[in-house]
Amino acid sequence: MVPLKPVPKGWKPELWASWRPFGFGLQKPNNFFEVFRAGLENADNAAYAWRILNDGVCDGCALGTYGLRDWTIRGIHLCNVRLRLLRLNTMGPLEVGVLAHIEELRRKSSAELRALGRLPYPMRRKRGEPGFSRISWDEALDRIGLHICKSSPERLGFYLTSRGTPNETYYAAQKAVRALGSNNIDNAARICHSPSTVALKESLGVAATTCSYTDLIGTDLIVFFGSNPAVNQPVLMKYLYYARKAGTQVVCVNPYKEPAMDRYWVPSDPESALFGTRITDRFFLVAPGGDLAFITGALKALLEQDGLNQAFIAQHTRGFEALEASLRSARWAELETGSGLSQAEMTEFAQMLRRADKAVLVWSMGITQHSLAEDTVQAIINLALARGYLGREGCGLMPIRGHSGVQGGAEMGAYATVYPGGLPITPEHAAALEQQWGFPVPTTPGLTAPEMLDRAAQGQLDLLWSVGGNFLETLPDPLEAAEALSRVPLRVHQDIVLSSQMLVEGEEVILLPATTRYEVPGGVSETSTERRVIFSPEIPGPRIGEARPEYEALLELARRCRPDLADRLRFENTAAIRAEIVRVIPLYDGIQHLHQKGQAFQYGGPHLCPDGVCPTPDGRARFKALGLPSRAIPSGAFRLATRRGKQFNSMVHEPKDPISGAERDAVLVSLLDAARLKLYPGQPVWLRNEFGVLPCRVFLAEIRPGTLQVYWPEGNVLLDPKLRSPQAKVPAYKESYVYLETQNPSGSEGQDLTAAR
Repeated sequence: MVPLKPVPKGWKPELWASWRPFGFGLQKPNNFFEVFRAGLENADNAAYAWRILNDGVCDGCALGTYGLRDWTIRGIHLCNVRLRLLRLNTMGPLEVGVLAHIEELRRKSSAELRALGRLPYPMRRKRGEPGFSRISWDEALDRIGLHICKSSPERLGFYLTSRGTPNETYYAAQKAVRALGSNNIDNAARICHSPSTVALKESLGVAATTCSYTDLIGTDLIVFFGSNPAVNQPVLMKYLYYARKAGTQVVCVNPYKEPAMDRYWVPSDPESALFGTRITDRFFLVAPGGDLAFITGALKALLEQDGLNQAFIAQHTRGFEALEASLRSARWAELETGSGLSQAEMTEFAQMLRRADKAVLVWSMGITQHSLAEDTVQAIINLALARGYLGREGCGLMPIRGHSGVQGGAEMGAYATVYPGGLPITPEHAAALEQQWGFPVPTTPGLTAPEMLDRAAQGQLDLLWSVGGNFLETLPDPLEAAEALSRVPLRVHQDIVLSSQMLVEGEEVILLPATTRYEVPGGVSETSTERRVIFSPEIPGPRIGEARPEYEALLELARRCRPDLADRLRFENTAAIRAEIVRVIPLYDGIQHLHQKGQAFQYGGPHLCPDGVCPTPDGRARFKALGLPSRAIPSGAFRLATRRGKQFNSMVHEPKDPISGAERDAVLVSLLDAARLKLYPGQPVWLRNEFGVLPCRVFLAEIRPGTLQVYWPEGNVLLDPKLRSPQAKVPAYKESYVYLETQNPSGSEGQDLTAAR
């Protein structure tokens, strides 16, 4: 470990969360229990489970490990997210007879479907049949290939999830799809950080985290915007523990005072495991979607206080004059209304930034899943540039990733809107790819995942091939998503386990069994949040039926449809894929040398834009003046945002959130709103808007008054399926409004409507 400031040895009681040993009696996760639970759950395959943990690269969040180690701090790193995912890799095959009649399966939850076991063989079901029957791989690919040959490229759709999906699969899959003449390939990064990619690329010429995890430990200030790593990236909490001991201040800008960002018990450190750690110095409870106004207010205060880094602005940026003009014309009353916070609070935040010579700005889906996501990310970039937090130690912009595959997914080109390397879809870039691949590449941007469902609903999609994922859970309006899926003449679901979207009836549905990353011959790689490309070796152990790596199936399909390109759509092994990746994506130079555990490299080095010099045509970063949106909601309505609990993506692991104690049917309500409306804990209420109704129970929380939060994906029924960010086209999962009712609105006249006024 090489921190910016020395981490004092010994214990630091002033940071303790509680004097109760192990937080006894307090609401908090029991991380030690998670270890025992995982041991019992995987006892039937214990040796294999241990090899996965000890030798494999984590298939959970994108912090990145090799075995139980990482490149940031010494010690063992094992989080409960990884332990919860372990069973997906060690369980045996399901009994295919359960698929013969699917009515009973439709009554099962997603967790119950997963628990049935791994998919072992290709299966097929046609409309009107009671269930699936087993078929061969040859028959499956022949049927799919024939269907593609009868269709046209613009009527095909391909989607890849992010859980455990390696770089090699993303790269080979997008090459296969483009050989079929289509850019209609998308992946789960679309609904996570694509607005970050857009804004970073436009402003800095890069599309990734600009710093390293080591910059967190000992920097002056870390700011989390719309991010809750305690739930989504638990290993990061150990980094924050060391950062706090080194004197780093932590700020959270979020509508909810997240309990685990307030205090956290790091299980692998004796001090923190015993007494916990106070993580955050200051919470700013911004209104949902109010981050843009809040950051604008902070910039305005910095400008008025002469708190900007004028030397950095002059030497390394363009466009500040337009931003300065917009800041001077911004009215504090509008900023207060937009952010939900006072001028004094925005000024306080600005003063914290002014005192911080070095800072790392971190954000996640609380920022990116809004209709103005790209502008809000740009506002964070504006803030970093105004203070000079770029290209040096202890400084950076960090769009923290929640899934191990998403950073590489876009960079490999498995994206409807870019080619490999993140290059825009243009005739010039297409021509360059044609030179590399030896076949023409389509030049029209493809369909994003939400757009694929739009086309399906209109009867304009002939094939949907989904590698993992579950559109019924990840997209707004699950009933509309199911209806759209049912209209696709042929759906192909390639996955390791069953999901509810597989059970939606269509003209023809084919299930294909996939391998995990640990089963891929020759091993694979992933790219972490800090741009570290890590080798994940093949782990010796049991193999499931006829499961194949996803990329092999897609390449074979492309060869059947395009036999004239067969020699250009074949890889001897994953090492050959990595060798081609570096030829097509020079940024990934080094991936061709990865072949064993512990090998990794960080593309771009510890800091992108070193010394403030960006890979833009003139070497300068771009400011952008941003207008404030109108954020009015109907009188009597609450703002609503969705949140995560004990889950990974949409895979819910527990009905109760161990951090807050809330059940999955909870609606988080502020104490002020509850007192005013005479609501009590556990009271049944109904949230209603034009898109749906969600029955809930009141859960009191330190949340912004006038704001409600519900769990995702349950809350999808309340979201506008058409509301998306303009460039990245991310659904607005954090942006809705609802009315809160104390009587079931399904019925009678004279509904009792209560809401913030």
